[in-house]
Amino acid sequence: MHKLMVLYPEPADPDHFRDYYVSNHLPLVTRMPGLLAWRYSFEVAATQGPAPYFAVFEAEFADAAAMTAARESPQGRQAAADVANYATGGAVVIDYPVQNGTI
Repeated sequence: MHKLMVLYPEPADPDHFRDYYVSNHLPLVTRMPGLLAWRYSFEVAATQGPAPYFAVFEAEFADAAAMTAARESPQGRQAAADVANYATGGAVVIDYPVQNGTI
C-alpha cells in the first residue's frame, strides 16, 4: 500500500476552508482513479504545544504507480488545481509506502 498525505497549515478563513473542502474539494478527490480509501480531520492536535497543522488528509493506493497515475489523471490534476480555492495557508503533500508492523 502507498499513502498520500496532505497537511494543511492554518488558513486565513477556517470556516471557508471547512465548508469548501467538504462541499467542493472532497467530491473531486473521490473521483481519482485507483483511490482505495481516504480520510480527513479538522481536529488536529499536538502532544505538546499548538498543532502546526489545521487539517490533515490521507489517501490510500495499491502502490506508488497507482498513486502517480491518479495524481496525473485529469481528476487528479483538477483536485490539485482546486487547492488554491481554500488552502490559503498552503499545503504540505507527502507520500510514502506503508510498512506493516508486527507485535
